[in-house]
Amino acid sequence: NCATPAQYFHLLRRQARTERKPLVIFTPKSLLRHPKAVSTFEDLSSGAFREVINDANIDPSRVTRVVYCSGKVYYDLLAAREKTNAKHIALVRVEQMYPFPEQQINDVLMRYPLTAEIAWVQEEPLNMGAWRFMSDWFAPLLAPTRRKIQYIGRAESASPATGSKKRHDQEQLDLVSTALTHPIL
Repeated sequence: NCATPAQYFHLLRRQARTERKPLVIFTPKSLLRHPKAVSTFEDLSSGAFREVINDANIDPSRVTRVVYCSGKVYYDLLAAREKTNAKHIALVRVEQMYPFPEQQINDVLMRYPLTAEIAWVQEEPLNMGAWRFMSDWFAPLLAPTRRKIQYIGRAESASPATGSKKRHDQEQLDLVSTALTHPIL
């Protein structure tokens, strides 16, 4: 689930160089027009695909919540964090779901205090997004520290969308607000 053009480019380049395996990409078209979803020439010309992108703009010692997410919800969370100046929340992008990037996620977890809450945020309803897959993979990583990962997102639904733009926008605001301000139960 690539969040920048450079990530998409490096992913396709990696795919062309490796043994031919199926590649499933869940990047929404709306990121093509998003003003923050940009890459520099340097990003494109050097580097490689990163399965997990840690939050480089946060002081790890001040973090009280680590929010993992994937896709365009990252940009909603980033905009809200900038607006509220919530410098105690780290936003970590998971760009590859499978094979699960266990080592990279564990490296990110170890950068933050053991007292920090861990959350997975997704736009999709509970029964349609990556939550159940991710929670199964996160559980053994968090077990030694006795922490748990919490779900923040929409409730289960038979439909992927509400059918109402106004209701969708309100749900999105609630989701972002919960991720950045409310205590995780």
